[in-house]
Amino acid sequence: MEFVKVGKAADVPPGTTKSYEIGDRAVMVGNVNGKYYAVDDVCTHDEGALGDGDLDDHEIECPRHGARFDIRTGEVKSLPAVVGIDTFSLRVEGEDIEIEV
Repeated sequence: MEFVKVGKAADVPPGTTKSYEIGDRAVMVGNVNGKYYAVDDVCTHDEGALGDGDLDDHEIECPRHGARFDIRTGEVKSLPAVVGIDTFSLRVEGEDIEIEV
């Protein structure tokens, strides 16, 4: 596995998310109070994009049906999803966000 640069830290202000394509995978980066997290950008309930949802503290809500996931762990926090999402190691090197894939 290697770290891949996806963007700049300034592109993801606190309380927001941004989606990136890494190969054939959609990955969402969320910024919670200056700490960055990376997760699959696909809801396990219906495969909708999570990056279009609301980030509330450490939980991202799917905009389609309201499933919620913890972006630190990928754990399901609210139905209708029952399967968690994948998480990825992330680091900030200087101003760059890098995700391990």
